[in-house]
Amino acid sequence: MIPITEKLLTLGLALPPPPKPAGAYLPIVQVNDLIFISGQIPLDTNSNPPIVKYKGKIGLDATIEKGQEAAILCTLNALALLKEYLGSLDNINKIVKVSAYINAIDSFTDHPQVINPASNLLEKLFNEKGKHSRVSIGVASLPLNSTIEIEFIIELNHKVL
Repeated sequence: MIPITEKLLTLGLALPPPPKPAGAYLPIVQVNDLIFISGQIPLDTNSNPPIVKYKGKIGLDATIEKGQEAAILCTLNALALLKEYLGSLDNINKIVKVSAYINAIDSFTDHPQVINPASNLLEKLFNEKGKHSRVSIGVASLPLNSTIEIEFIIELNHKVL
């Protein structure tokens, strides 16, 4: 079995430094074998200081393609938090749920298209364990004018508990 971090490299991706909370909350909460990852925005943590790389409303000042890039960055940020918390991404048993909030104009209806690349990435990395339930919702605004915010629910391998 190929380690998840090696799979990332074969896809031309690398985990960024884990993002720090932007407010008064915990980035990760574990309850039994479930991990809840707080909403991740497309924060470029390689910048000093970190900056929101993708801003604006899809359909007004951001394209679907930029939203897709933002969704990938949110997912990489979540995986970076998980790796820091667990020590290894190979301790994940299942990606349970992905919830995406998309900053979009009122008439925008292609929400699934924005989040599909993030879902596809999780499946490429985790195979069957990466298939998950999902919701994608259009919203009027997001923190720091982010294009997207994504939260995750993850199940751990029982041997990690």
